[in-house]
Amino acid sequence: MAKRVYRSMQGKIVDMELLANKNELTPAIGNVRVNARGDELGPGGRIIRKREDIMAEYYENNPGAVRDEQYVRPAQTKAATGPAPRLTSPNVSPETEHRDTRRTTVKKEVKTTNEDNKSDS
Repeated sequence: MAKRVYRSMQGKIVDMELLANKNELTPAIGNVRVNARGDELGPGGRIIRKREDIMAEYYENNPGAVRDEQYVRPAQTKAATGPAPRLTSPNVSPETEHRDTRRTTVKKEVKTTNEDNKSDS
């Protein structure tokens, strides 16, 4: 898992993973009776069911659900090891593909005369 370390606007370092681990047994705020880790809580804040048991039950009841931990990167075939195909329009030739198509405008220099300056004041 990637380290989740952020810098606040005041320049302080905030380690989100450390913060979550430090407070994992603290009851969460809201109407769901769980702690920050996901354990189901009973009266007095005691743990009734652990997060692992809840997740195992969910995956037993939903066999089509995909677990994040089971993701395996597919093996690359020899055809996929070459350079990526170029995605271009069929009407564009490779020579004109990189041509800059932006329009440029020429700024005209405006000269002011002494008469214009006298009428402003």
